[in-house]
Amino acid sequence: AVEDIVLPAEDDFEAEEDDMTDGSAKGTRVVDIMISEWMGYFLLRESMLDSIIRARDKFLKRRTGLMMPSHTTMYFAPVQDEEERKHSSNDYNASMSDWSEFADTTKTVYGVNMSVLERSFEREQREYYSLSSRWSELEPAAVLSEPKIVKVLDMTTCTLEESKGIFAGDPYSTFDFDVKGDEVVGPISGFAGWFTADFKSRTDEAGIGAPKLPSPAFLSTGPNDGYTHWGQQTFYLLSSIPLLKGETT
Repeated sequence: AVEDIVLPAEDDFEAEEDDMTDGSAKGTRVVDIMISEWMGYFLLRESMLDSIIRARDKFLKRRTGLMMPSHTTMYFAPVQDEEERKHSSNDYNASMSDWSEFADTTKTVYGVNMSVLERSFEREQREYYSLSSRWSELEPAAVLSEPKIVKVLDMTTCTLEESKGIFAGDPYSTFDFDVKGDEVVGPISGFAGWFTADFKSRTDEAGIGAPKLPSPAFLSTGPNDGYTHWGQQTFYLLSSIPLLKGETT
């Protein structure tokens, strides 16, 4: 576990004053920069950020240490992708058809009634095929309204609680969209999420004396910025929402 790692401190290491008074063991905060590709689908889906935060809080120099990426932002927008939405529905129907065939065969051949499991199996398949997000590679034209920021993380200061997701009452957790039927081709098939990552200087007050990056870098996984293995995560609606000419949805 990250918490059990011990980094050797050089004999002539001089800890920053803050690093000696925050409860850390002497010589623990010896790292100048932490670089990690921890980002999952829609930034947080693979739940790797908590390990990075624990390592940061144990090893990174508080006032001068750098995190790369330094800042991350999550975006959300309504999208049109009927082919994949219908494909998701078809996958669910096919899975339930396979179950029905399996249950009939098991009862006919072996005399075993599997009906006691049917409700649990149906719920599991619905959650997987209909109520979970799916990886997608959307065209820019598929985005039907201006994307909204739903979460911003400063990697130097974010907390374990913030790494768990988006919660009611969080900054940016309330948002709405205007989808204009005269400007885009519908229907609304669902909502897609993606993220951006900045590699730039620290912006927190405690890091004012940290080294400055003369050439910041930027990564986007959005539809407008080409292919990445992260793609976008799309949450498809059970039924699409039609768009009408002259009306805003």
